[in-house]
Amino acid sequence: MTQYAALPSAEYILPIAYEAGACLLRFFGDTSYQVTQKSDGSDVTTADEQAEALIVAQLQALTPNIPIIGEESFAKGHKPDIDKIFWLVDALDGTKIFISGQKEFTVNIALVVDGEPVLGVVYAPALSRLFVGIKNQGAFVEENGQRRSIHCRKAPVEGLTVFASVFFDKRPELLDQYLQQTGQSVAVRTPLGSSLKFCNIAAGKGDLYPRFGRTMEWDTAAGEAVLRAAGGRVVDLDGKPMRYGKKPGFENPAFLALGLP
Repeated sequence: MTQYAALPSAEYILPIAYEAGACLLRFFGDTSYQVTQKSDGSDVTTADEQAEALIVAQLQALTPNIPIIGEESFAKGHKPDIDKIFWLVDALDGTKIFISGQKEFTVNIALVVDGEPVLGVVYAPALSRLFVGIKNQGAFVEENGQRRSIHCRKAPVEGLTVFASVFFDKRPELLDQYLQQTGQSVAVRTPLGSSLKFCNIAAGKGDLYPRFGRTMEWDTAAGEAVLRAAGGRVVDLDGKPMRYGKKPGFENPAFLALGLP
């Protein structure tokens, strides 16, 4: 087992996330930036590419021996060999949200060790809110110059608060089937963008994020690290933990992100 104590401190990653967020904000609301489509049909902007380049350069300087999987560089064919430790980077999670002018986009940086996200930083620059989760150390949020610990809440007796993707919740009947099977009731269904769905559960503002459509490892690793550090979990539909670095094309299965029972 890799010794976690030898890994980089989260405090070194926070300035990188803040700088990447500032990069995104320089483009946010400016319709002159370029939007193109990748081979899988998803959008990519100049903001995605510049923010990722910034993050990758700084991570390489900080941890030159740890490979980096970045969404945009991977899409262009850069596929470094990975072993037990690697970074997963989504410099702009929620590109469609960003393009539409909504604020719920994030910078995602995660460190994966032995298939598990052990450090996650999720920064929502337009909301001035940054989440951090560290294995065995807990989770916190920085906002308005203050840092406070966060943790999942126990599911309310009146029913769950369920988060759904803003653009990709195309099969709500699957959620209904899952809830019927488990006997759980829903009090509120809330659309929310990006990895903030994981973070809001981690902060005790919700209980469940089901995802039955396509996601990639860089979409989920940082948010999962925050959620797990806050007491929650992410499992596939068989109840097994998500594993990172071994799936073909880094594509996730359907999953459930859960707070406390």
